[in-house]
Amino acid sequence: MKLLFDQNLSLKLVRQLSDLFPYSKHVKDIALDQADDEIVWNYARDHDFVLTSKDAGFHQRSFLYGFPPKVLWVALGNCSTTEIEKAIQKNNLRIIAFVQDEQALFFVLGN
Repeated sequence: MKLLFDQNLSLKLVRQLSDLFPYSKHVKDIALDQADDEIVWNYARDHDFVLTSKDAGFHQRSFLYGFPPKVLWVALGNCSTTEIEKAIQKNNLRIIAFVQDEQALFFVLGN
């Protein structure tokens, strides 16, 4: 399982979570950091990524279009990269179960 981190999340998360999600990327890694949501969505879909974002637009898009890609919505409000990293680590098994669930559209990573 690999995550595609949107531009509203730190590039550092790719490295910090590489032990759990070794093939993850940030949109900046693939020159999509300035791309609109549709292009990022399609890239995640076409390359089997779980789209990981704080942008509620991707969460809403999952209702319209279903999956793939699955969406990991980081709904933690204003917080540090370290807090996001810890939340993903803490919920690692739940995230894996979400990805394996054939009916789940999105996972809300919240407080």
